[in-house]
Amino acid sequence: MGFQWLKIINKDPRLDGMDDLSGIEIPLHYIFKLASHAIHLVVFYERSGNYLWHGPLRLKQYMDRKFVPFRKLHFGRYPGAYEKPEFLHVSIDDLKVQIPKNPSSFLEEMSHSRFLECRYREARAFFQLYPDDASLDAVEFRKKAKSLLHLAALTLNNLGVKFWLSSGTCLGWYRQCNVIPHSKDVDLGVFIRDYKADIIPAFQKAGLPLKHKFGKVEDSLELSFQGEDDVKLDIFFFYEEGNHIWNGGTQAKSGKKFKYLFPKFTLCWTEFVELKVHVPCESLQYVEANYGPDWKVPVKIWDWKSSPSNVQYNGVWPVDEWDDVIQIY
Repeated sequence: MGFQWLKIINKDPRLDGMDDLSGIEIPLHYIFKLASHAIHLVVFYERSGNYLWHGPLRLKQYMDRKFVPFRKLHFGRYPGAYEKPEFLHVSIDDLKVQIPKNPSSFLEEMSHSRFLECRYREARAFFQLYPDDASLDAVEFRKKAKSLLHLAALTLNNLGVKFWLSSGTCLGWYRQCNVIPHSKDVDLGVFIRDYKADIIPAFQKAGLPLKHKFGKVEDSLELSFQGEDDVKLDIFFFYEEGNHIWNGGTQAKSGKKFKYLFPKFTLCWTEFVELKVHVPCESLQYVEANYGPDWKVPVKIWDWKSSPSNVQYNGVWPVDEWDDVIQIY
């Protein structure tokens, strides 16, 4: 045919883990060139969170950087994660090919498909310094937290509510690629613009009763649901203000308000406990805002009102609002 071609390979992240940092390489991209025309073949792989993934287009040192105008390629600047689409068999110029059944949905995913791999190498270094808790209690908690996170994701995804791993759950993903066993809860973040009144009834229908509701949609909303045994799900709602984003906290007995400030961030996909889930793309800045420069050091005694690096006192709820903004069940 007269095509020139380039094959991009890299390590297979599906084989990476706490026990094995595999060096096995797999094909990620093929680029075929004929005169001034180029065909970019992107290889998608199925991952254990039941989604499709493609790797980044990273040229080896010896490769011709002028082979094609790489900056014009739509795929490959970052790794990407996609829902598994249904396919249709179609014929284009007598050539039988498959296309996504819903092309617009697939194309819409492209703009926010960026994927972050878990930092297994750093997690292994962390566990060498701080051996993992392998006690029965820790194993049981992680099992329940994983189950709760999967149920929460299913519930929010069915409602079309975008969410991400926040607080201790985000720290666990970033620092040790796992749930922190002494955290005792699962933490999620949601932008207040994505709030839906259906959230509470949907979780209750899923078997997770409301434990408390603090704040209101306009200010410092926070929902907590009771999972299995003493494992709870906390959903913090985030508000944009100026050049930062914040979520609120409420002390039930005093009506005191607190706010937690974060630099603005965007959302990326990752895989955590076999689930495709969002995390802040600017993960380090997010974690450092919450836990300070010593976030790598485990802390078992944590006061949500004073321990976070980004906490600010935010006044007191007026007493006549307490029935609305402090609800405990």
